[in-house]
Formats: sequence, structure tokens, C-alpha cells
Amino acid sequence: MTPARIGEPEAQDVAGRLVEFVAALRTKGIPAGTSETVDAAAVVEVLGMSDRSQLREGLASALVRRGGQRDVFDMTFDLFFPAGVGVPQAARETDEDFDLDDLRDLLAMALAENDLRALEQVAEIAVDLLGAVGTEGTTTGGWSAYQTLERLQPQTLLVQALRQRGEGGGQGQGGGQGEGGGFTERLERDEVRQNIERFRALVAGEARRRTAELRGREVVTRHAVRTGSDRIDFLSANQQQLEELARTVRPLSRKLATRLAARRRKARRGRIDIRRTLRRSMSTGGVPIRPVYAKPHPSRPELVLLCDVSGSVSGFSSFTMHLVQALSGQFSKVRVFAFVNAMADVTDLVKEGGDDLAGRIAREARITKWHTSSDYGEAFADFHADHMTAIGPRTAVLILGDARNNNQDANLGALHEINQRARRTFWLNPEHSMRWGLGDSIAPTYAEVVEMHECCNVDQLTKFITRLLPV
Repeated sequence: MTPARIGEPEAQDVAGRLVEFVAALRTKGIPAGTSETVDAAAVVEVLGMSDRSQLREGLASALVRRGGQRDVFDMTFDLFFPAGVGVPQAARETDEDFDLDDLRDLLAMALAENDLRALEQVAEIAVDLLGAVGTEGTTTGGWSAYQTLERLQPQTLLVQALRQRGEGGGQGQGGGQGEGGGFTERLERDEVRQNIERFRALVAGEARRRTAELRGREVVTRHAVRTGSDRIDFLSANQQQLEELARTVRPLSRKLATRLAARRRKARRGRIDIRRTLRRSMSTGGVPIRPVYAKPHPSRPELVLLCDVSGSVSGFSSFTMHLVQALSGQFSKVRVFAFVNAMADVTDLVKEGGDDLAGRIAREARITKWHTSSDYGEAFADFHADHMTAIGPRTAVLILGDARNNNQDANLGALHEINQRARRTFWLNPEHSMRWGLGDSIAPTYAEVVEMHECCNVDQLTKFITRLLPV
């Protein structure tokens, strides 16, 4: 059995380990290149390897460049620079007759005492005792955090931990008097719940570490370290990931607003005033060294969104609607329309906000007719008939959807009319471009009429807004 917990990484050239670490970060969407690698090497040279937490923060400052990447960095760091190798000391010192009930009691005690070091040790023991994957007596598959947590069920220990905490403090679970006691009890419940989540994260980290020693760091990084929130595919995101994306709307909108304002300031220099430039050049021998710009007449553009809110596309549409509403100060007017096969104005619903925007649109807006399948042609026909006044010469139109039309008429004529009236028209497609045209997708057909962009994640959406959206 290999030695437990040591203070240095396993024997390997530090420079080689660092290069592998940076390469692994790149595979998870962190854009660390040669210059960042050189900076990281300087950090290692200055800080050394003795203080792991200090090394973690130093490398993070050199390699993490934007929000949503720190969790990915931390998980990858723990694989390439673990606190130790092999079976942890706490697991090796556990008695042979130590069973699941003993482990649950130990975890409840750690939760009650708010002892983070004890939680870490219990996580190590739990993975070693419950997490092995493979045939009996072997760990050919590594260690599973899911299997460990399913057997241990830490979420069921909330009441037991609160009872132990109350007994230790001389006050039972319901012993609080008046509003103060109830408030204290709620705080204690929240604290225990937070510790349960910390324990889950510790189990996941320990399982990744043990598996990486068996199957290789690169393999575990590729399959067990999640990508950053800016690289999560809208169409494959689960509910938890969609909620995580929703939390990024406000900070992302502030960053994008700053970039759009900078683009607008740059664009406001105006065109060169030839007459005044030539007059000024008389003082320099007729050489126009200092051009004179015509006084600009700035006007913020209008924005119209046409959003497919059917099926899995609704997550992408909802996120974009929230983001555009947060950016509304950058536009003179924002109108939002939603559809499945009927077009409805949902601008007021988007302005009101709320977490369940897609649900409210489905309940309160007329976005379907006699069937519930997507029909872009019918929706474009509705918009052309009822809402064309929303588009003017300063309007940019964004169409959000996967262009899967269920073999219905594409109605290219209506889309062409929309495109002709708008200043610019863009189609943001949340599907990967390699899938365009497969099955019932008619994305290539629509792309012949309007400019279509792949927009699978927040990173691609951010690049579109900051580079192409009219200002």
C-alpha cells in the first residue's frame, strides 16, 4: 500500500507537471497559453511547493482570467497537485470492524461540531470504505462519489446532527424561545446543510484523486472535471446547470455593457470632414496631418428578439431573453417575441422577470395554435402579418432557435421581408453547426436568407454580442 498523505506531489519533474496541468486546463475551456505557463512557472519558483494553499492561489492568479473558471481550476489543481497520494491516513487507521452505521455516526458528529477537518477525514474514510468500483476485492473501475453518497445518504443526517448540536449546547432542537430561538434554529439548519454540501464536494474530490492515481490524471480530467459555466451547452444543460447559468446573467450583463459602451464610444468619432480637414492642413503646407471629424449624431439601436421557446431550446431562449433585458440600457428599445408555431409579444413578461419565465410564457402567451410542434414558417407569417411595425431602419433582429421545422413550410418569403426591413438580422442557433441540415433541421436553407451563427454556450453568445451586435 502506498504511503498516505504527503506534502509534495509524487516524484516528477515540476516543469513537466506544470505543463501537463496547463494543457488539462485548456481542454476544459480555460485559455491558458505560453505566456500564462511562463507566469505560472515564475509563481512556482517564487512560492515553492511547501504551502499548497498558497501555491493554489498563486497559480490561479496566473492562469484564471475570467469568471466561471475558478471551480474548474480548483478541481484540476487537486488532481495534478494533490495533498497526498495513496490511501489516506484516516482510512488506514480505521478498525476492520468499522461499518456504515459507525461512519454515519462519525459524520453526524462532524456536522454537529462544524469541524471541517473532521469532515475531510470522514470523506476520505467514506470513499475508501464505500466508493470502490469493480469486482469484489478489486478497484479496477476506480472510486465513485455517487456510489459513496448513495450508500451513506448524508442528507438524512440533518436532524441527528441538529440534535447532537442541541445536546452539546444545552438546548434541544426545539428549545429556542420566541423569535430569537426560531431564528437561531434556522441558522443552525442552514449551517448543517452547507456542511453537508461541503462534505459532498469533499467526497467528489477524494474520489477523483483516488481514481486519477489508478486511471491517469488526463483521463479523469477529461471525464470527471466539469467545464466552466461559460462552456456549458444550452441544449444539453440539466436543471442545475441552467440555474447556475441564470445566476451569471447579472455579472455577465455588466461586463458586456462595458464592452458595448466602449464600442459605441469608438464608433462615435464620426466620418472625416473633408472641408475642415483641408482648411486645417493649410498650416502644415497642405499635408492633412490632423484630420477633423464631422460631429457625430449618435443614436442607440433598437433590438427585436424572435425566440423559439419549444422543448430544450427554451433554456437557451430564456437565458438570452434575461441577458438582453439586463442589457436594455444599451438599446433605445427592446421588443421580445416568443413562438412555438404562433408569434406572441412577451416584452412585458420579460421586463417583469422571474425565475420561471419559460413557464409564464407558456401559460400566459399565445405561442401555439392547433398543435404544439415548432413551425418557424407559420410563426414568421404571424410576425409578418401582425408585428412588422416593430422593425425600423435602426432595428437589429435576433432570431433564436434551432431551425428544426418538423418538415413544415419554411416560409422564406416572410423571413426575407423581415430581413429587408431591419438594419441587420442575425440567427443564433444553439445547435452545433455539424448538425445543421440533419433530420428536420433546415438551418442551411434559412442561412441563405439571414446570417446564422452557432451559439451553443455563453462563451459564443458573449463573443457575438461584443463583436457583431450593432451599437
